[in-house]
Amino acid sequence: MPEGHTLHRLALDLSRDLLGNVVAVSSPQGRFDGATRLDGCKLTGTEAVGKHLLLRFGRAGVVHIHLGLFGRFYRRRHPAPLPRSTTRMRLTVPDWTWDLVGPTRCELLSARGVRALRERLGADPLAPGANVEAAWQTLSRSHRSIAAVLLDQSVFAGIGNVYRAELLHLVRLHPETPASRLGRAKFDELWALARQLLAAGVREKRIVTVPHEGRRRVRRDEALHVYGRTACHTCGERVTVTRNANRPMYACERCQPLDLG
Repeated sequence: MPEGHTLHRLALDLSRDLLGNVVAVSSPQGRFDGATRLDGCKLTGTEAVGKHLLLRFGRAGVVHIHLGLFGRFYRRRHPAPLPRSTTRMRLTVPDWTWDLVGPTRCELLSARGVRALRERLGADPLAPGANVEAAWQTLSRSHRSIAAVLLDQSVFAGIGNVYRAELLHLVRLHPETPASRLGRAKFDELWALARQLLAAGVREKRIVTVPHEGRRRVRRDEALHVYGRTACHTCGERVTVTRNANRPMYACERCQPLDLG
């Protein structure tokens, strides 16, 4: 499933191509019933909130998109090919066409619906006004593992399985460390690193956590420290794979020893 950096990148790219334009909106698949209402309206804003994308069409409403496991946008320069039969939503302006295929959600929300969405999401590391204190208060009282809390979108919006593994490795925390044992200094370190890594993901259009100064593009098999690897990029020790919050959790027991004090 795409993590937060992907949605923030999409918001930027959609804004560049479509913002301020009157947009032809259609649903070739027929499963987005807001298309008729939005067709011919001007796109007034794009925004990512965690793993969710919001497209604003003034008073006509806001399109809420959650890509899920299979959702994807396709960007076409004109003349665009005919849409495939599975295209949930097509957005067309004079120079560009964007097709959305396979999302978990593509729905028209009112202002109240947008507020409800925001209220159930936690702090987004890429949002300037993220409520960091609320995330800290929730984490400091939690008896769950830090790995479970990091995937809870009501606490941290936008962090997924890859960033979770890489963040915990880089701050040298074992995934099963109780969240309440972190302390404020370690939480602040984790938050600052999340902001840094997700921002890098937006720039590079993919997740890269291994430093690569002076190199134009790091190879895929060298981009991460532990996620998807058999050996730790940092120390060479075998990477262990367990289950946490129903997702595979990658960690290096040497770099991330479990210390319960």
